Amino acid sequence: MTIFEAIILGIIQGLTEFIPISSSGHVLLAQNVFLGASDHLFLEYINIGTVAALIIYFWPRLWQIVVSAFTKSDWRLVRNLVVSAIPAGVIGLTFAGAIETNRFFGSPWTVAATLLIFGVVMVVLEKIPRLPQVADGSSMGSGRAAIIGFAQVLALVPGTSRSASTIVAGRLSGLSPAVAAEYSFLLSIPIMLGLIAKLLVKSGDRAYLFDHLPAVFWGNLMALVFGLLSVKFLMGYLKNHSLQAFGWYRIGLAVLVALTLTLG
Repeated sequence: MTIFEAIILGIIQGLTEFIPISSSGHVLLAQNVFLGASDHLFLEYINIGTVAALIIYFWPRLWQIVVSAFTKSDWRLVRNLVVSAIPAGVIGLTFAGAIETNRFFGSPWTVAATLLIFGVVMVVLEKIPRLPQVADGSSMGSGRAAIIGFAQVLALVPGTSRSASTIVAGRLSGLSPAVAAEYSFLLSIPIMLGLIAKLLVKSGDRAYLFDHLPAVFWGNLMALVFGLLSVKFLMGYLKNHSLQAFGWYRIGLAVLVALTLTLG
């Protein structure tokens, strides 16, 4: 992989990680264009840049959560985030090897299918019955938090989008679009940190990092910069809009990918 390709992939990762159109799907498709195949380790390593973008953007909120937990004994949001993180964490770690080696998870056809399915869901989301509205993540019961957690498991399939699955589940659980997005992003921080830790534990994965250090560095730098821009955009957009526009984008991209695969 050249530095130029790593920069392009990092920009794509940063722009699409937080917007619910599937960063893994876009990066996987781009890798197939550049390399003729997917490189799952590079895709996982550029999570360093995107999780750094989240921590920087939400630092005041994260500090507020810590202060509330230790000074006011208000652990409700922390409890809910833990409940939501468990399903994807357990299933992701248990089946990580199978996911990395199974051709289904690296197929452009898989990306096209999941882009389409969740695109349709996002277009009709506001017409689907939802649980009674709650103000924020700390106001939810643990049952609703579990629903969001199991929805996050779907993001293990490329093209689904972690933010799409959890924001949709958050909406169905009674959160407003902007609050659902914030909860989704706070939830993704421990998941991403866990993925990065898993990479650094394995000697083979560490060797990949050192062998491809320049590409990983530039990819992460771009993911950080463009990730900050995209999360700021989405948090502002969802204060006054639904997910419908992103749903139509996903549907259009799914059709384009399918046509390209069929005709190309």
